[in-house]
Amino acid sequence: MNDLAAFAALLAPEGQTLLAALRDYDPARELAVASRLRRDHPAELVSAALGQARLRQRAVAKFGAEDAYRMYFTPNGVEQSTRAAVGSHRAARLGELGVRSVADLCSGIGGDALALARAGISVLAVDRDPLTAEVARANAAALGLTELIEVRCADVTEIDTSPYDAVFVDPARRGGRGRIFDPEAYSPPLSWAVEAARKAPRAALKIAPGIPHETVPDEAEAEWISDGGDVKEAVLWFGTEPGARRATLLPSGASLTGRGLPDPAVRPVGRYLYEPDGAVIRAHLVAEVAEELDGGLIDETIAYVTADTLTPTPYASAYEITDVLPFHLKRLKALLREREVGTLTVKKRGSAVEPEEIWRRVRPKGPNAATVLLTRVAGAPTMLIGHPAGAAARP
Repeated sequence: MNDLAAFAALLAPEGQTLLAALRDYDPARELAVASRLRRDHPAELVSAALGQARLRQRAVAKFGAEDAYRMYFTPNGVEQSTRAAVGSHRAARLGELGVRSVADLCSGIGGDALALARAGISVLAVDRDPLTAEVARANAAALGLTELIEVRCADVTEIDTSPYDAVFVDPARRGGRGRIFDPEAYSPPLSWAVEAARKAPRAALKIAPGIPHETVPDEAEAEWISDGGDVKEAVLWFGTEPGARRATLLPSGASLTGRGLPDPAVRPVGRYLYEPDGAVIRAHLVAEVAEELDGGLIDETIAYVTADTLTPTPYASAYEITDVLPFHLKRLKALLREREVGTLTVKKRGSAVEPEEIWRRVRPKGPNAATVLLTRVAGAPTMLIGHPAGAAARP
């Protein structure tokens, strides 16, 4: 049974019965479960159902349980699809721009198409892989969105996008050897995606967050998006604010736009240390955060902001610093033992020392908590000791 036939079998009544029975199965018991199911169902169908059940369990983190257990996936689809919260943010922004139809090129299993359709936008979802296109079609049906989503199996370079208000392109950034870092090695290449964007009234190109700023086209706005503190992607927007740099933090939706500020001055470590969100750092907007906090950098090469006052901000996590010490492992171990620190959080930025090494050498023990930040201060390896601001150290 080939992949397309196996997937078609999953959509049939017997396959649906198997998938429903496997919703909450324990992968650790897969051998026993497979042996039991093969007594009543074809072995190939059982294997296909078990594989789909595993993918659905993995997809819960991106799509939530309610959608993930109704949707269908491929291994690459789970790995490369957009997290639902990010897709919803992008779709909402396109809706606010007045977009009512989108050509979704390289649509994969349809995660972005689903988000767009839920925002009331009609979508042409295009993918050249026949199985992937069938999975996208099944997902549109499973979530009741077939009226807004047309799935087409085709080469995206052959699609006429002129009838659509906007183009969305999500080039494949993984190959046989793993993640692809060269934008021109994407499939299709970033240069092709940029040309497709230039031909449309509006466009959004999903790219890796590590893209060098100098490669961003002058007419594009670049937005870096994090979800729950993890940087998920960057988007190049066309037809919005040329040259703008933006950091958007989900789930709050807080969005910071660059104002072209110079780098903050370096100053001694104050009472508070702020760790900017990764999207802020990727967007090169640490200066904007430092200005908001009336702070400066602890080192010209380190994205830690310091200030003497506590200022609430959605763009950085704040720590109250109690000790600023040259890096010395024995001294750290003695200090933590003296303060009976058993709950230890170790963070690093600009340090060659790994947090696991600190844990292994220090072996924290006791009722109290502390945070250790391994970094550089004015070029010197330094230990900053404290706790999250607002969370007093335990007595």
